Amino acid sequence: MTSITRNLPWFIRDLGVSIVGQECYTSLVENLDIGDVKCIKYSLSKGLGIGIVVGGTIMKVPQLLLIVNARSARGLSLSAYILETLSYAITLFYSFRNAFPFSTYGENLFLTIQNAIITLLIIYYSPHDPSKSQNLALGAVSIVATSFGLYALPPSYLSALQIATLPLSLFSKLPQIRQNARARSTGQLSAFAVIAQIAGCAARLFTTAAEVGDPIVLAGFLLALILNLVLGAQMWMYWGQGQVQTKEKSSGYDEFELVDSVNEKPRHQFEQPAPAPWQPSTPVQQRIATPPPRSSSASGTRKWARKVD
Repeated sequence: MTSITRNLPWFIRDLGVSIVGQECYTSLVENLDIGDVKCIKYSLSKGLGIGIVVGGTIMKVPQLLLIVNARSARGLSLSAYILETLSYAITLFYSFRNAFPFSTYGENLFLTIQNAIITLLIIYYSPHDPSKSQNLALGAVSIVATSFGLYALPPSYLSALQIATLPLSLFSKLPQIRQNARARSTGQLSAFAVIAQIAGCAARLFTTAAEVGDPIVLAGFLLALILNLVLGAQMWMYWGQGQVQTKEKSSGYDEFELVDSVNEKPRHQFEQPAPAPWQPSTPVQQRIATPPPRSSSASGTRKWARKVD
């Protein structure tokens, strides 16, 4: 078997070496040493990291489609998405400036972009907002300015900001959790996005511990995992509650809008009472008498006078 694995095509060998390194490729692929725990753990971490990066490219796409198709951002907290986007952006630039492997933070690039679009959509679909256009322009300018600012910051300041992502993660989820609890509904929150974030944070704990070992990043993923689990529990508790409340509101609206055009009374007050047992069950149609048409002849205009004796 080793004679086959040692003579694989060059492009497969180069791809394997680029992912797990020369040492682990030789041990696991060429020598088929399944007892090398260190390389197995490292290769598993690399595989999970690449899977998370690929999944991050579409993680928030269902949430985007929900908002666009419904033309509503009901149930989504604007402050929560602003803080979450900022947290993703700080982690992205901190990892990039510290030259961490892309497989350990790559999904933050795609999540930052997708979250920025969702934030602008929440502003765009906000009801009864006369300054919607100004807020959209301000949001777009803020996103670009924040990106340039994080890229230009010295590493020491980025380290302080990375520590600040811990309370940012907390405060980014608390508004959404509080809003769900008050409305007893998750609104347009995507179940796929919540489940994917739970799985991603759990996998990131393993990959960060195996490849990076940064305690600040580890603490951030642990806190994010706990908060996403709370959101997942709310999705399970309030599943379908928003649709029930919408139906109740719409049915109540229809009941009070059905009014008679003459005296503004509800139509159900004019319904006929139930027939007696001896009466036919079908309603009797009553014909309304109409006066006979007037004749245009001369006899129709003759006036009768009382004869006086």
